[in-house]
Amino acid sequence: MKVLITGATGLIGQELTKLLLQNNHTVHYLTTSTLKIQNRDNYFGFYWNPKEGKIDENCMDGIDVIVHLAGASISNRWTNSYKQELIESRLLSANLLFHLLKKSPNQVKHYISASGTAIYPDSDTAVYDETSTAIDNSFLGKLVVKWEESADQFQLLNIKVAKMRTGVVFSNKGGALPEMVKPIKMFVGSGFGSGKQLQTWIHLNDIASLYYFAIQNQTEGVINAVAPNTITNQALTKEIAQCLHRPLFLPNIPQWVMKLILGEMHILLFNNKNILPKRALDLGFQFQFPTAEKALQNLLK
Repeated sequence: MKVLITGATGLIGQELTKLLLQNNHTVHYLTTSTLKIQNRDNYFGFYWNPKEGKIDENCMDGIDVIVHLAGASISNRWTNSYKQELIESRLLSANLLFHLLKKSPNQVKHYISASGTAIYPDSDTAVYDETSTAIDNSFLGKLVVKWEESADQFQLLNIKVAKMRTGVVFSNKGGALPEMVKPIKMFVGSGFGSGKQLQTWIHLNDIASLYYFAIQNQTEGVINAVAPNTITNQALTKEIAQCLHRPLFLPNIPQWVMKLILGEMHILLFNNKNILPKRALDLGFQFQFPTAEKALQNLLK
């Protein structure tokens, strides 16, 4: 099988690429840097620039599946200009792929797009699975809606579409976890707000495996790419501290303090959502790290 990946040098992209190559599939990847183009065994790079509408059309040669992971990180400060970057980096890139497929003969059968759990509203009582229709009215909620609409257009080309609503990815190679670990290692760790807010997460190995599972099974529709067991912010902070053999003695940080430091982006630390990966479980996907305890012991040992 030939798979085209955007965002292949990112956290999930690297892990998925490794998994595909280990299973003797061919990977084409798109990069905005000519310096990152490599061509070796079953691994071929191609240049694109979505802002300028440029793409090497050879990237589609023989491709069966597209995995679209590219998009600006939500972990930078959300200025008005950066909000626009968050939107454009997802939509312009998807639209460029769509128009290339529309005008050129190809054999693409499946399009898998990254998406986010930010589409679900905060709630103390709701339990969200893939049938839930409630949409959060925040900037991120609206961003995810546009992101998924850009994926749905591929159905017009008779291509199966899957949308992976991903929680916080736990990895020791980057992402949120190392940032959570730093203050705890330095004996200044603490929870946020009440600490009762539920956080959805997934181990890097499991999210890569879930993408591979979706590729193999030609899965369509929404998939909640989260571990089956949520954890409160307070419990997560304590679990990290235990793994690192560090004490927690400082009071929780109030929400207003983090708003001063991070601006609008501070809501990422205070989201409260109970999200279940019902479709993944129903389809028979096996999580290697179903609990935060197992995930953290693996990553922080």
